[in-house]
Amino acid sequence: MSREVAKAAKSASNAIAIHKKYTVQSTGIWEVIRRTLAVDPTRSTGVPLNPQFRNPPPGALPPQSYDDPVTLPAADLADNPYWKRDVRRNYPQLSVFSQGDVAGLLTFGNKQAPKEDVLQLGEAGEKQLVAAKQEGEDKGLAAYFEKDKSSVKSILGPDGLPPLPARLNNSAKYELGSGQGYPEKYPCRTFV
Repeated sequence: MSREVAKAAKSASNAIAIHKKYTVQSTGIWEVIRRTLAVDPTRSTGVPLNPQFRNPPPGALPPQSYDDPVTLPAADLADNPYWKRDVRRNYPQLSVFSQGDVAGLLTFGNKQAPKEDVLQLGEAGEKQLVAAKQEGEDKGLAAYFEKDKSSVKSILGPDGLPPLPARLNNSAKYELGSGQGYPEKYPCRTFV
């Protein structure tokens, strides 16, 4: 153990400080004066070492000779508006159902629960769907409910109330643990 400590101390004594390694330092009497007057003598001068000159130096090239790298279609501003690229404000989009959509769903069912006895097969079924949607958009759901009184009972629940929205999270209610929230001594409301 002591052998390893001695070896580490020896290698640390040979190490060059980073402030001397990457920056130009003053020498001779000027280094002594700088060390005595400096607030932090180990701080670097900030002048970087330049072992070579840059060739060509910065600013020597004419700006017309340089072409910006362009990637299409991202660089095409006409087809790449900011609102499509802005992922920070990528809010969920609302789903909207018109009265024609709802009338069609009530008449023919959906993919999971189709009303097979109502919808015809083939091209006649497509025409039936278009006609039901057009009628729902023109006259609304009230006309559909007047035409088919039994459909209202199939939609509403046993108490005559509309169905509840689906619960996506079937887990138990969220409850705070003992370490969460404000302590009881604070005069504030707790929501449990």
